[in-house]
Amino acid sequence: MMGLTQVKGNTWVVEAMGLIPFYKLDERHVILLDTGLKSEGEALEQTLLKNDLEPVGILCSHAHVDHCGNNRYFQEKYHIPVALTAGEAGMCRSVTTLKCYFLNLSPQTVEREAGVMIHTPDVLIPETEGSFHFAGADFRIIPTPGHSPGHISTVTPDNVCYTGDAMLSREFMGSKLPYNLNHAEANQSRERLRPLKCDKYIIAHRDICSREEFLPLIDDNLALIQQRAGEILEMITRPMAMCEITHAVCAHYQLYTKKPTRALRFERNIRLFLEFLQDEGLLDVMSSRGISRFYRP
Repeated sequence: MMGLTQVKGNTWVVEAMGLIPFYKLDERHVILLDTGLKSEGEALEQTLLKNDLEPVGILCSHAHVDHCGNNRYFQEKYHIPVALTAGEAGMCRSVTTLKCYFLNLSPQTVEREAGVMIHTPDVLIPETEGSFHFAGADFRIIPTPGHSPGHISTVTPDNVCYTGDAMLSREFMGSKLPYNLNHAEANQSRERLRPLKCDKYIIAHRDICSREEFLPLIDDNLALIQQRAGEILEMITRPMAMCEITHAVCAHYQLYTKKPTRALRFERNIRLFLEFLQDEGLLDVMSSRGISRFYRP
């Protein structure tokens, strides 16, 4: 069994590895905002059942394995609609499209680790800010791409904002290699959240805070990305190949693992920081004997 916490009014969270919000339409029926990891599916379902709650829809923030791992299960078992933006729905179409998320994992590895993500949503969420009626309730959608292509944040009828992974919580301000597919776009999305005047903010991993706490957290998130990018930039002391940079960064942050898939995720996250630095004009790429090397111009 997982714990349940009331955030405000009919907006609650299930206390899984991350916080899984839901909105109560009435005493029994709920709309899930994400469904967590596949491994959490049974505990999530049992928690709902033992509290006499039944899902009637899934309004999903984005298609990552820890946020949509049980979408297909609930969709098929309870015959309920799943809503995703077109960008996220496209990733869930097949193993090959899922590689847009996993990038440097092989197709068979992607299928083994995340094949459960493959499903077809019933409803496409508009990728523009505004109201969105779904499964009997009116939500406000805030497009917050960057962490993933079509990521959204959702404001419930209780004026509670679920930011999904658009924000890191206070607990994760020490993250060594925070993941965003596009760091610059993720930073812009965080700024898009700043004008909101919500009563509470739910951050997936894992925090619930007031607006007074949330606003400085935006600044902390922005500062963390700049800090990590600057630290990585300082490690590039000459034209360096990707493997050399990966070695330097992992040694600096002591990111040691014997799991190949985890090491590949480190490499992916490092590359995404290099792309951010390149677009900022702080790095460039040269090619020598068929090998690309990053250097500081």
